[in-house]
Amino acid sequence: MMVYHYISACYGLEGIRKRRLKIARIMELNDPFEFLGVNLKDRKFRKAIRETKQELSKSKGILCFSKTWRNPVLWSHYADKHKGLCLSFEVENKLLGKVDYVDSRLPVPTELNEEFMKKLLFTKFRHWEYEQEYRVYVQLEEEEDGMYFAKYSNELRLKKVIVGSRSSVTRAELTNALGDLNNNVETFKARAGFQEFEVVKQQNSAKWA
Repeated sequence: MMVYHYISACYGLEGIRKRRLKIARIMELNDPFEFLGVNLKDRKFRKAIRETKQELSKSKGILCFSKTWRNPVLWSHYADKHKGLCLSFEVENKLLGKVDYVDSRLPVPTELNEEFMKKLLFTKFRHWEYEQEYRVYVQLEEEEDGMYFAKYSNELRLKKVIVGSRSSVTRAELTNALGDLNNNVETFKARAGFQEFEVVKQQNSAKWA
């Protein structure tokens, strides 16, 4: 399945050069309700959930993607206000989990285990639905300055790089970062659509230096 990852130009180019994608740490996600989308009225259960979340965060992380590259809000929030990049990856379907957007928090389970925690991982409040998010749950392995990365592979194949409409990233910079991937990765500049509230491909090649 083709999925999309929004990122700033600086970190995007660095990731392309090093053939890797940063893994999001569970405790550092921007939604304070991550892993907490369950009724936490009971104090003991609330404590158990938080401790389990902290324990899983030591060894697990996630890769975050969207189903679309056309949403201008996602470009604004996650690609430095359209100055960044959107990376398209082909990821095996079996690895991807679709986020379930709900209006109410889940009921307390009969057993608190990793399976339920993974369910929480793919459960978010309805107002996040615009992200059309898919996630890959991964193991944290080699650490680098407190960060973890997933290397490009047959299971995580870079297929497109879309340059934001306000981005200063040039063709030469992107070509240099891609190196031997140039022949296998489609690249183009984005622009704001003329008829709909969406991001589209810039057809005028002169608009991208």
